[in-house]
Amino acid sequence: MISTTNVSLRYGGKKLFEDVNIKFTPGNCYGLIGANGAGKTTFLKILSKEIEPNTGEVHIAPDLRISTLKQDHYAYDDAPVLKTVLMGNQKLFKIVEEKDALYAKPDFSEKDGIRASELETEFIELNGWEAESEAGVMLAGLGIPESFHQKLMKELSGSDKVKVLLAQALIGQPDILLLDEPTNHLDIYAIQWLEEFLFNFPNTVIVVSHDRYFLNKVCTHTADIDFSKVTIYSGNYDFWRQASELNLRLRSDQNKKNADKAEELKSFIQRFSANASKSRQASSRQKQLEKLDLTEMPVSTRRQPFVGFDIKREAGNDILTVSGLSHSIQGQKVLNNINFTVKKGDKIALLGRNDMAKSILFDILAGELKPDAGSLTWGITITKSYFPSDNSKYFTGETSSLVDWLRQYSEDKEETFIRGFLGKMLFNKDEALKKPTVLSGGEKVRCMFAKTMLSGANVLLIDGPTNHLDLESISAVNEGVKRFKGTVIFASHDHEFIQTVANRIIEIDVDLKDDKYTTYEEYVESKKPV
Repeated sequence: MISTTNVSLRYGGKKLFEDVNIKFTPGNCYGLIGANGAGKTTFLKILSKEIEPNTGEVHIAPDLRISTLKQDHYAYDDAPVLKTVLMGNQKLFKIVEEKDALYAKPDFSEKDGIRASELETEFIELNGWEAESEAGVMLAGLGIPESFHQKLMKELSGSDKVKVLLAQALIGQPDILLLDEPTNHLDIYAIQWLEEFLFNFPNTVIVVSHDRYFLNKVCTHTADIDFSKVTIYSGNYDFWRQASELNLRLRSDQNKKNADKAEELKSFIQRFSANASKSRQASSRQKQLEKLDLTEMPVSTRRQPFVGFDIKREAGNDILTVSGLSHSIQGQKVLNNINFTVKKGDKIALLGRNDMAKSILFDILAGELKPDAGSLTWGITITKSYFPSDNSKYFTGETSSLVDWLRQYSEDKEETFIRGFLGKMLFNKDEALKKPTVLSGGEKVRCMFAKTMLSGANVLLIDGPTNHLDLESISAVNEGVKRFKGTVIFASHDHEFIQTVANRIIEIDVDLKDDKYTTYEEYVESKKPV
């Protein structure tokens, strides 16, 4: 078990949490949720004792092994893949290293033999003989083939590194597992494997994720960071959402009743306090007023933007024809002879293990990159807006404020109009005067959606729309794209987003592997082995 006593933390003048007293018990998976900036990652670091709180303590029994998902993708660059995974079980790994060093000694002594015997016993108790096999099974489930096992980590792509580091965190069945955004950069098949693994994991899991389907699938409990507190709810994300909305509504209704009652009592006291015959009643009303709870409801850190796309010009029936597209990077083919036709009203989810292939295809479709071979033809009525996964180039200029930044993409240049759009994306008052170069990842994404909303395009090209967003913003984007009357081609790892938006699935892994008009869940089901 892992628990906290009176844990509090402030950064500067900002209070993240105060007097947090909670327990995380074995056999349960806790989804740690909260708005961007609420302190989810910080709280995980407190639990892992990576950082110290201002007050309070974290309690973990000394015999329990805690494992975390490492965020430094370069820490193991010079280590082989398989060895990197095995390092996750530090105790076992140190035993193996000491044992190997002893056996390699040219002057192996009787004392060395006794120590080696002790290490062999510990090795067996920690299931050492099965460790490499376990690591191989995990890597295979996450999409890392055996041919990669002896490659150095620096030879792997970013997404493959994430998979290896995830296997490292999971190896050896730790007693407490802390996972910060484990589904980031995972393809749909790796996410499915992880869902199954965590669903069957017997110990304690605390996971931060912005994938609603994933939270619903794996979590038995929800730990909500809000109002400077951490509150645990029994049930998954959907249950938490329903329970918290009901609780908020009941509290709001009770506050209104109390406020109305207070006004009624105040009115009576004011009218009759000077009246001798009514003075006793007025005193009684004063006591009732004093007992009423008129404290203001605490302000939530959660805010939901508005996302909606209006089309300026209706598209004709000819949308897009892609013929024989091929492209290579440094001699390695990432797209090979891709062919498909987009019809009016299509909402196409691009799937595949290789995120780079999808992003390259988006760049080509948006006209930002020329293919090595093949062609694409857009209909003459088409206006398109591109939302790339890497938006950094849009925020490198000398624009002095977000108002000026967004103005360059708007036909209406009036400041009140621009501020209105920024307000929809939660940039209010002084926030609209921020410099674009200092924005966080989530703020940049919200700016890009404001830009996309202003475009009036009838075709949206969206690569990774939910990256860096909190759950409230993801829900708003999901609803906005779902309502959009035009054509959409998008890539996402968010199960619920794909399921609720897409009417067609195209899977690409260098070659075009599949192209079906179907829902995402039907597609996933069709790919399961019989």
